[in-house]
Amino acid sequence: MEAIWPGSGSAVSGNTPFGLYDNDSTFQSDSPKFAKWCAQRLGYPIMSVELQDIQFYTCFEESITEYSAQVNQFNIRENLLSLRGQATGSSVTHKNVTPNLAGNIRIAEQYGTEAGVGGTVDYKSGSISVGSGSQVYDLNALWASPSESGEAIEIRKVYYESTPAVTRYFDPYAGTGAGSYNMLDGFGWGGMTPAVQFMMMPMYADLLRIQAIEFNDQIRKSAHTFELRNNKIRIFPNPTTSYKLWFEYIVKSDRDTPLQTRYGETADRVSDYSNVPYDNMQYQFINDVGKQWVRKYGLALSKELLGMVRSKYGSIPVPNAETTLDGDTLRGEASAEKESLVTELRENLEAASRKMMLEADSDEATRLQEKLQKVPLPIYIG
Repeated sequence: MEAIWPGSGSAVSGNTPFGLYDNDSTFQSDSPKFAKWCAQRLGYPIMSVELQDIQFYTCFEESITEYSAQVNQFNIRENLLSLRGQATGSSVTHKNVTPNLAGNIRIAEQYGTEAGVGGTVDYKSGSISVGSGSQVYDLNALWASPSESGEAIEIRKVYYESTPAVTRYFDPYAGTGAGSYNMLDGFGWGGMTPAVQFMMMPMYADLLRIQAIEFNDQIRKSAHTFELRNNKIRIFPNPTTSYKLWFEYIVKSDRDTPLQTRYGETADRVSDYSNVPYDNMQYQFINDVGKQWVRKYGLALSKELLGMVRSKYGSIPVPNAETTLDGDTLRGEASAEKESLVTELRENLEAASRKMMLEADSDEATRLQEKLQKVPLPIYIG
């Protein structure tokens, strides 16, 4: 007789397998009510229910955990891009997660590395000593191997350009050579006291003069350039003096390693689906809609458990007859109900996703605009 539901439940605390919600006062008060409701739905008191109160509590605890898992799975998919890199020790359950561009920026940083405008890979500087009359230099032999302990490097920029044109151009606020001083005389300012020492020129005049210097270097002089093949650099034109040639490079292993984050490779940061800090929900904070789902799913679990108990014996002999138990039927119904409830919950979650809500908001705005366009405009007669 101890295996038959007696009609009331015992204390909840200490009678659940994991004790996940034993300290939740709402869970403590709802568990005996849930057990009584499930027993009556399963036929009590007309029929005996071969379950005890602790088994109903177990199903109730599992049902809450399943609801929490389904909602949290959706939230993880919805917010993983924004939560990557955050500390795993701070739970985000029952909290509003504000979307941000952090994940997109982290992805874009890799493009910044290749473009030389940022990223997660350090750009380093190096130099080689160029000697007069020698054009070809082996970067590995002269510099990279001793400086990076044999690590493969990739040259990103060589400072091969000639002196910038602007350094060979007089300060535009202090005149631009003899021609400018002649212009001062032409305007009648040359003999003034105090003497006029500068003349403001339009910006395009400075740009044209700088461009003229650069064109002169390109057309009338040998261009400064280089070729880089198989770690060997060839300098053009043939150097006539000795100097240092500077370049920027990256260590290939710094870029090729996939374990690069701004926080370092530590285990206490959100990296993937498995360590996003969504914990089991607190039952008291689940709304009535969620609690109804929990009760229905808990009933399906109780029905499944009762079916397993009754399936142990297909039939029970009674005087002059035999009673067939409905264990297999109960298990089949429970399986269908569980699947239906999970499907319904997932559909509701998807309908409330950020993407679907934005689409609905956009559709509403479009339809509202169409509706307002049909409102007749008033005619004002002055």
